[in-house]
Amino acid sequence: MLKQRVITALVLVAILLPCLAAEAAWPFAALTLLFISAAGWEWSRLNEAPGARAMLMGAAVAGGCVYLAQVLGLPVWAQPAAELSTPNLHPHEHGMGLPLAGFSVPAWIWQLAVMLWVLGGAAALKYGTTHWKTVPQLWRRLLGLALLVLAWVALVESKAQGLNYLLSVFCLVWAADIGAYFGGRAFGRRKLAPSISPGKSWEGVWSGMVAVGILAVIWVLVDRHASVDSPSLYSRLLFGLGPIGMVLALVFLSAMSVVGDLFESLIKRQAGAKDSSQLLPGHGGVLDRIDALLPVLPLSLAVMSLCHA
Repeated sequence: MLKQRVITALVLVAILLPCLAAEAAWPFAALTLLFISAAGWEWSRLNEAPGARAMLMGAAVAGGCVYLAQVLGLPVWAQPAAELSTPNLHPHEHGMGLPLAGFSVPAWIWQLAVMLWVLGGAAALKYGTTHWKTVPQLWRRLLGLALLVLAWVALVESKAQGLNYLLSVFCLVWAADIGAYFGGRAFGRRKLAPSISPGKSWEGVWSGMVAVGILAVIWVLVDRHASVDSPSLYSRLLFGLGPIGMVLALVFLSAMSVVGDLFESLIKRQAGAKDSSQLLPGHGGVLDRIDALLPVLPLSLAVMSLCHA
């Protein structure tokens, strides 16, 4: 199992690194479009729609991503507009509901994503263990379509800001997960959601938030003293919201990463599955790897929309 995990991880890194390093936007967009389509296929299978319907779901996710990117003018198949024009000296200036300067997607889309994840996530975690399968299959698949398309659009939008910014969002999720794992093992007493994920504890959640806070402090210092291609999420939040606002934003995003993890665990438990699929040998499926990123990617941009120059 360990050998399989290592081989899969090495193959993924070998594919992902050239796409991240490429100056053109399309290699990263195309690769992540493939992954998010696979996640759509997995979502459909977990929600009682396997076979041709799952393939159709994957195709619908890909089509929805490409269509929305074209409508919003995302720099998917060309060089990002931010690189073609004069550098933006005031990256937080924007009108209410409009894109931040240097961004493509209107802020109201990310604000809708907040409502969808916060209200829908709370309802799913409270009632999902008894009512998830009573929701019509079509509505469950449409929900998956919306969540996956929003996540991919947010991913492409984040990549267009620069590699440092994108990695800072990824590392927020990873730090919260790692901190929660070790904090839960060391201090875990009170179960967070025993009917969904018995191993998670409230102490693990707090530990994850502490880990994110430590990461943010380090990253801001690196931004100030190293040559980076773009400000990180943490530096932008510090500049736009101040120290207290940044802390509150990071607590919110850390909490939502847990919601994403629990939501996918709920769906798998309802389906009687241990993993979303076996597409990634040793690692389970794509959804297993991106569950916490699904809410954090769009909601990090929603938080960014609160920043003003």
